[in-house]
Amino acid sequence: MILKFSNEIKTALLFIFGISLFFVGFSYLKSNDVFVSDRLFYGLYDNTEGLLNGTPVTINGYEVGAVETSKLMYPDGKILVTFRVENDFPFSKSSIAQIYESGLIGGKALAIIPAFDDEAKAQSGDTLNTAVAPGLTDLVNEKLSPLQEKIESMIVHADSVLIAFNNVMDAERQEALRQSIDKFTETTVALTNLTNALNSSVNDSDGALNNTFDALARASENAAAITDSLQQAPLAATLRMFEHSASNLSDITYKVSVGEGTLGKLVQSDSLVNALNETNIQIKLLLQDMRLNPKRYVHFSLFGKKNKAYEKPDKSE
Repeated sequence: MILKFSNEIKTALLFIFGISLFFVGFSYLKSNDVFVSDRLFYGLYDNTEGLLNGTPVTINGYEVGAVETSKLMYPDGKILVTFRVENDFPFSKSSIAQIYESGLIGGKALAIIPAFDDEAKAQSGDTLNTAVAPGLTDLVNEKLSPLQEKIESMIVHADSVLIAFNNVMDAERQEALRQSIDKFTETTVALTNLTNALNSSVNDSDGALNNTFDALARASENAAAITDSLQQAPLAATLRMFEHSASNLSDITYKVSVGEGTLGKLVQSDSLVNALNETNIQIKLLLQDMRLNPKRYVHFSLFGKKNKAYEKPDKSE
């Protein structure tokens, strides 16, 4: 009897141990600490964006709990999320339970944005305010939406321009445009040929340019030599001689102007001038008489004819 009772006790104990082990394992798989009594909180969301049970709950990046369950509510279609938080971190009821994107691959996590105001502390069973942070895709869409609108507007304007261009560019104008393009191409080719010719001319003229530069260099050297010679020349003595000559010339000019010396008397004497004028008049009269009466000065007669008496020429003639 005693042995039978012992087997029953053993069986019962083994059954209780198995149930306990199953409960502990199940709680571990759900990220629940069996031996810690955490606080449970709730949050209502329009969209949890794939938030999974067991997802860590963080405060300022530090893990303080995990998501327990997510349940679709009727009839409004909201989702009730139950999550637990450790007891040793107090925060007020105005704190926000925010769903955010934890990585580039799109995983979602839950973060409590704590508030430390004067409101009452959050207690287990309270429903917190909720929010959903925009993910990378949402941010990209938010930034690209204005750009997409601008691109669409540009496409519409470009299409309008092309339509107007097609309406204006009839066959005649298209032919004129083609001819203009051909002429532009010919001009480009001509400019290329001209550039090549200029390059060839420059290359051919390199020798002449070098000779010119050599001549300029020699001229520069000669000019430098002349400058050195001038610097070494006795310029002071030459200038003194020039000043002395200029002074003598000035004295001579002064004496002539006041009638000193032979040259001064010749210049300043009226009688000499009058005599010269009278001599000039006599020479003119003689030449005039020789022209009018050449026979008086040339005697040629076969029959011995007498010469005509001399008549004084008239000055008026």
